[in-house]
Order: sequence, then structure tokens, then C-alpha cells
Amino acid sequence: MVEPKAATLDRVFHALADPTRRAMLRKLAAGERTVGELAEPFDMSFAAAAKHVKVLEEAGLLSRTIEGRTHHCRLEARALAEADRWIAYYQRFWTGRLDALETALLRHARITKNRSRK
Repeated sequence: MVEPKAATLDRVFHALADPTRRAMLRKLAAGERTVGELAEPFDMSFAAAAKHVKVLEEAGLLSRTIEGRTHHCRLEARALAEADRWIAYYQRFWTGRLDALETALLRHARITKNRSRK
């Protein structure tokens, strides 16, 4: 597996660790939003919302353009795709482990059933 730079993944997972930032990303998935629109559902100041946006931007999860005093934000999927690839590697590992466990449990159930018939 080709690992993205560890610092990049660290920033992405740090950004995703906060529920407010995850909600902001969900809103951006529907289209471009201003920082004010991203802050709207939360009881927070523009400055607090801007700090969340900065963390997302530094993680590569969004891009921002500025027109006068208005900051427009857009979802950037590349960083999410890199995190998804990293997670997928471990998902295959755990799927294999769970499949092996299922096989062992089924084998044990058959053995137990055969013993109880005797």
C-alpha cells in the first residue's frame, strides 16, 4: 500500500475528529457555501467558524476564495479520497479476520451439533 504523507493524514483525521467540522463538510457536499452559511446552524461567531474553516483548509478538505469580505468555501475531495484509501486497507484486513472468525465459529457449531447427536 502506498501511504500518503503521514502529516497529511494526521491533518485530515484531526479535522474530521470534530463534529462541527464534519457537519460543515456535509453542508459543502451539497455545494459551495460562505463561511457565514457554514456557521449558521451553530451557536458560534464568524471568527469561530473561520477557525474551523482554516483547519479544514489546512487539511486540504476545502478550498476558499475571497470576494471582498465574503469567503466562499468549496469541498475538496482529494484529501478525503486519500483517507478513504488508508481506511480501505485496514477494512480488508478486518474483513478477512472476521471471515476467518465466522469460519471457525461455524466449524465449532458443526462439531458441537455432531457431538450432541451421539
